[in-house]
Order: sequence, then C-alpha cells, then structure tokens
Amino acid sequence: MTKQFDLIVIGTGAAGAAAAYKCRSAGWEVTIVDSRPFGGTCALRGCDPKKVLVGAAELVDWKRRMEEKGILANGINIDWSALMRFKRTFTEPVPKNREHGYAKAGIATIHGRARFIRPTAIKVGDEELIGRHVLIANGARPAALAIPGEAHLTTSDQFLELEQLPHRILFVGGGYISFEFAHVAARAGAQVRILHRGSRPLLGFDPDLVEHLVRATRELGVDVRLNTGVEAIEKTADHLLVHSSAEAARQFFETDMVVHGAGRVPEIDDLALDKAGVQWGRKGVVVNEYLQSVSNPAIYAAGDSAASGGLPLTPVASLEGHVVASNLLEGNHRKPDYTGVPTVVFTVPPLASVGLQEETARERGLKFRTKHGDTSGWYSSRRVGMKYSGFKVLVEEASDRILGAHLLGPHAEEVINLFALAMRAGLRAADLKTMPYAYPSSSSDISYMV
Repeated sequence: MTKQFDLIVIGTGAAGAAAAYKCRSAGWEVTIVDSRPFGGTCALRGCDPKKVLVGAAELVDWKRRMEEKGILANGINIDWSALMRFKRTFTEPVPKNREHGYAKAGIATIHGRARFIRPTAIKVGDEELIGRHVLIANGARPAALAIPGEAHLTTSDQFLELEQLPHRILFVGGGYISFEFAHVAARAGAQVRILHRGSRPLLGFDPDLVEHLVRATRELGVDVRLNTGVEAIEKTADHLLVHSSAEAARQFFETDMVVHGAGRVPEIDDLALDKAGVQWGRKGVVVNEYLQSVSNPAIYAAGDSAASGGLPLTPVASLEGHVVASNLLEGNHRKPDYTGVPTVVFTVPPLASVGLQEETARERGLKFRTKHGDTSGWYSSRRVGMKYSGFKVLVEEASDRILGAHLLGPHAEEVINLFALAMRAGLRAADLKTMPYAYPSSSSDISYMV
C-alpha cells in the first residue's frame, strides 16, 4: 500500500513534533513515524523522568545537609518502587496524549521502523510512504563500546524502568548519565562506582567546577575512578565482573549492574540512508547551514540525527525542528542560532554552563577577564548547607559582553538561564551587575559574579 505526503517525519521527539505541527498548520499533508511509543527521549526516557528521580535525591540531600542546623535527624529514605510509580504518572500518559494531539491536528501517525527505499520514499512494515520532503529526527542511542560482554550493559532507558534498585551499580563513562544517575542511586542507598577512561569527566563543562563536583560526588560515597577503561564485562552466577585497566594495571570489580553512560550516537545507521543518497557520518546526517542534507535536497535532519553543530539537547532539537519547518515552507532562509544555549548536569548540586570555556576563548584569540570564586561561604549556599558551590564568568574586555558562564550550586540550573538570556539579547556585564534583583534569591548572586 502506497501513501503520499508533503512531509514525512521520522521521529516523534522535540524536533519531529515541532516540524510536523508547523507544516500541518500551513496546510501540508504530514505523517509522523516512530518505532517506539510516541513522545521521544526527553518525555519518556530522558529529561522529564530523570528529573523526577533527581527531585527525590535533592530532598534526601537537603535533609542531610541541614542536620545539626535545626533539622532533626529523623530518617528520610527513598522508596524506589514507589518513586518509580510516581515517575510513571508522568511518562505513561505521554504516548496516548501525543497520538491524540497528532490526530486532532490531522497528522497521520504510523508505528514501525522506517527504512528508505528511494530518495524520498520509505517503507514501514508493508506500507510505502512517498514524500515531497522527509525530515530525519530519529534521536540517539547508546554508542557501541565494542567490548566482550557488552550485552550485559543496562541502558539509561532500562535504568529508568527499574522496579528495584540493585545494591551495587557500576557506571561506564563520566558523562551526564553516569553522574546524574549516580547521585540518585547513591542517595537511594546503592553502592555506586563510576569508571571513566579519560582524565577529565564532563568534558563540556568548566574543568575547575567539574573538579569540585567530583569531590562532592566522592564525598557522597561514589567511587569515581579516572583514567580507568572498561575492557570487558563477565557474567557469573550471582553478579557481574567488570574487567578494567588503569595505568597499565588490570583491575576487577564485582557489581550487580553495569550501566552504559559512555555516550550516545545518532540512531540512523539502519535507515538505509544510502538508498536515499543521504551522506552521513558518526555525528549524524551531514547538513548545510539550513539543516538540509548536502547530498539530497529533499531531505532535512534535526536534533540528535543531524551533524549540525548544536548541542544534543531537547531545546536545541525543538529549535532545529522549527528552523526546518520554516525552510520547508518558505525556502531556505533561516539558520539555527545556537548563541547562549545553556546546559545542565542535574546532580546535587547541579552544574550548569553556557557559552565558552576559558580554553576555547583563548584559542579564538579573544581578550577577556575571568571572575571566579568558591561560593560555599555565600548566603545562598550557607543557608542550605551546600558545601560545594562556585562560579566562573568570562567577560569580553572591549564589549563587556558575556562570553561564558559556569555555575555549581543551589539553583544553578535556573540562574544559568539569566546568563543565557543576557548572551542572546546582547546585554552587557554592567547591565547584569546593576539589575535590582529580588533578594534574597540565588539570582541576586549574579551581581557579584560579573
């Protein structure tokens, strides 16, 4: 059976949804395809469910920090099964609600794995779909580690569906997933270890603040080991044995679960892109500045599927979905603006960043001043017993504009948005310094950071 559309969207995450709705509202015939429940990674397997778990960890940590500061040491513990039931109240309604929304808008929905059979034609099961244009917005999956026993790895998706939390958990890799889940699991009572192959985890963040976060993580009881690569995973009768190496020395760790936190890659390798004449690589579909395939002008890509240069974040995917829709409807005229896109590691405390790090700013030949400090003694940290907090802000000397801001501490995930807004709006450091903030608030600290 063959059906024709103006636009075929592969993927129901932020990028695909944004483009589908915008093109449909302009009168286009649109269909959206997904092999998983509709909703995408953020709503079902990422940001939103993860933040529910982080909320519980924050409560446990706050109570522990405030012991001997007026809060009695009565136990506050996480009931993992009950917490997961609460988490599902957010995730379970999503697929049905998303499908209902598409149907109401007149967007055709199709379940199944899409594969190209011609430049703008795909096959899903027995159905053949032909489009004037196709948007590839299929998201990402865990990167293959190519080690013996890789099948024993638990993915982040699976971790978020655990009915019971194992006693011992080992995370492979030192990125977002490992640190965020480690902070939750440790506060839920698990023995947690992180093995990171390199000397510096969380590469996208300021190294000085990362060092503070690593210290906080170790103080929590998490065994963070750097320069330690995982070589193999072996299953025994009642546990997993992780083979690793550190400085040429072999090490072995017994654990109940090994979680993949060593990076993700675009989930596009089985789309048969060669049959569509679509050029792609390790970072995704190769696109031009308008997010259009460089080898097939009828194809666009957005979100984690596109080698666009944008950060792999939900707000960026949504931005790119809108950009694609605008270019489809009006011809290529709009480019994604990645200025001032903030990113956060939702640990306790959270680590947030926007703009350039010092090393990158120097490489670009920029002249700037850096203001930084440990804020654990500031009112905003002391009143909540936060031992690890700090900041670093880069300001260009000639223009007084913010080049980068990096925060660790209470409400960093919120305060970073004000720095991002300043960067996108072209505000000067002086504007931030003289702003009359509500006080006492975490945002009021900004005037001392610039």
